[in-house]
Amino acid sequence: MTEHRNLTTAARRDPLGEEDAIATRPVLRVVHEPDGIDLAAAEAAAGRFLTALGISTASESLRGTPGRMARAYAELFTPRPFDLTTFPNDEGYDELVLARRIPVRSVCEHHLLPFVGTAHVGYLPGARILGLSKLARVVEHFACRPQVQERLTKQVADWLQTHLEPKGVGVVIEAEHSCMTLRGVQATGSSTMTSTLLGLLRSDARSRSEFLGLTGAAS
Repeated sequence: MTEHRNLTTAARRDPLGEEDAIATRPVLRVVHEPDGIDLAAAEAAAGRFLTALGISTASESLRGTPGRMARAYAELFTPRPFDLTTFPNDEGYDELVLARRIPVRSVCEHHLLPFVGTAHVGYLPGARILGLSKLARVVEHFACRPQVQERLTKQVADWLQTHLEPKGVGVVIEAEHSCMTLRGVQATGSSTMTSTLLGLLRSDARSRSEFLGLTGAAS
């Protein structure tokens, strides 16, 4: 991950309708810069992989499969860049902000099979509040790589704690892993739930109970 800080200036309107410039503050540009994607090499490797498993790619329907595999995995492993947009918490809002049922799709790093589910991400604001769509962007950013669910949950929480500096952060992820449902134990319908709580959402019983109750993790 590469983070670039760009200075921006916003306008503020006073009670009489006059506008003046708010002091500039850096905007965090979050960009994932992979070591390098070689689609041609990935396509060739995918073709050899299928052949090694006894799957011929000679037919018309399978001829393009290695290339499609390469492009699909490249897309799965490349998150979109985004700006971490924050705003002053002028009203001093100090209650929970929670985005529920954020779609999660990632790839298990042990078998390279997908796992999909939902994330619930919340925080107790400090000096600044976050543009709500950015909670989903942060989840996507860390999910777009080979992962384990436990690490993904903690990465999202730690990153928000570092960059937003809230009074508390909570992340709950529930996902179905195809490495469990389609192979091995074949536990169809099973799901895995993980959570990370930081700050007051960990230390304060009332805040923790509210967060877990609203996410459904306490039921």
